[in-house]
Amino acid sequence: MIQSSAFAQKIIGWYWEHKRPLPWRETTDPYKIWLSEIILQQTRVAQGLPYYERFVKTYPTVKALAAAPQQNVLRLWQGLGYYSRARNLHACAKQIVETYNGVFPNNFNDLQKLPGVGPYTAAAIASIAFKESVAVVDGNVYRVLARVFGIEIDTASTEGKKYFFEKANQLVPAKDPDLFNQAMMEFGALHCLPQNPKCDDCIFSNTCVARKHELQNVLPIKSKKIKIKKRYFYYFDFRFKNSRLMKHRTAKDIWQGLYDFYLIEKNRPTNSAGLRQEEMAIVAPYLPAKLPAPFKHVLSHQQLFIHIIPVHIHSEKEFLHAAKQLNLQVISKKGLERIPKPIIIEKYFNSTA
Repeated sequence: MIQSSAFAQKIIGWYWEHKRPLPWRETTDPYKIWLSEIILQQTRVAQGLPYYERFVKTYPTVKALAAAPQQNVLRLWQGLGYYSRARNLHACAKQIVETYNGVFPNNFNDLQKLPGVGPYTAAAIASIAFKESVAVVDGNVYRVLARVFGIEIDTASTEGKKYFFEKANQLVPAKDPDLFNQAMMEFGALHCLPQNPKCDDCIFSNTCVARKHELQNVLPIKSKKIKIKKRYFYYFDFRFKNSRLMKHRTAKDIWQGLYDFYLIEKNRPTNSAGLRQEEMAIVAPYLPAKLPAPFKHVLSHQQLFIHIIPVHIHSEKEFLHAAKQLNLQVISKKGLERIPKPIIIEKYFNSTA
């Protein structure tokens, strides 16, 4: 089995030769490193890069981000999904300014006290910005370690998370923890792939346990299965001239802080007749005989089946009455461009423009 020092040397050497030129790798600014790590959670680099560049341009410092209205932050984040990341990003910036006078904590333990900063993000900032010898462990790292060392412990278990973190920390060198961590993540992302890893051209081909025993499709082991919930959304798009009626989502649910239409949610599919049976004197008259075809929108743990019913109102009095009765906000055409919206609503607007 390969020794720790040789492992680190090999993977850092591979990194220097194969790493992608990404802007957050050209800096030790903890703000930019933190920003990139939050954006890249659950997001591919190709998708996240334009958002990173827009955020750095719009909010070049943590103080600028902290001073921004949350609505503006959410609008800039729109399309990335997992909006709790954006809310935590904003809350974290505020805490850094209020508690730490705009200066990031410089160690792994204190960084974890910040909103939305778990062990993975804290280790990335601590090692890359402050050279602390602490290992970053994400899905890529689990995969590399499990295969190279033949670790058959469930990565989703408490025992597994502890074991992999300890194993990674045995490997991270004191001198170059930043390069090691970035190399591990890059190697998993580009070479030791989930499907069809590049085993024939691998720096660990002679020592990798998974390759020796043909366990590439078995390791890493992750037993926890995601339970997918199905939700059925029936939206009413109330319009008067160029104005719309929108709802600000404040409940702790998907899209918190974003704006969407008046919504009726059901546990199972229904039709226009089924919706008309509800106690909705305002909405019932606007139901068509046949509902528009649904959009399917897939989230990590949910499948949404979304019907959007356009409701053209020709009287301003009736429009404002609907707004009052349904507790909706009147949003002008210009206002629609400024407010943050779920991507499915944005796509709907673009398709009906």
